Parts: sequence; C-alpha cells; structure tokens
Amino acid sequence: MPARSAAQQRAAGAAPGAKRGETPKSKLKGASRQMLESMSEKQLEALAHTRRKGKPEHLEA
Repeated sequence: MPARSAAQQRAAGAAPGAKRGETPKSKLKGASRQMLESMSEKQLEALAHTRRKGKPEHLEA
C-alpha cells in the first residue's frame, strides 16, 4: 500500500523505529502514534518506502 501524501510517508517513517524499540514511543505524535498501534512493521515499511516525487504535501479530507 503506497503512501498517498508526503506527510503520510513521513509519519510512517517515524513509526517502525518505535515498533522495534529503537525510539521511545512517547516521542511519537499524532498520525505516527496511530500508525504504530494499528499497522504491522511490514506495512509501515511499505508506506515509508513510497516514492515521494509527485505526491502532495497533504490530502484534503
């Protein structure tokens, strides 16, 4: 599942380290914390490794 925006990609990039224990979970905020709780490490890695070129900064809801 590829990231749909650059912000989503950055949030997914912060979460795998916390899932592995490299970063304290308390340092995560907002979407990163939600992703950590709801997604597997493999899913987070897939989101984080999406190409950023051509992606909008944020999606409109």
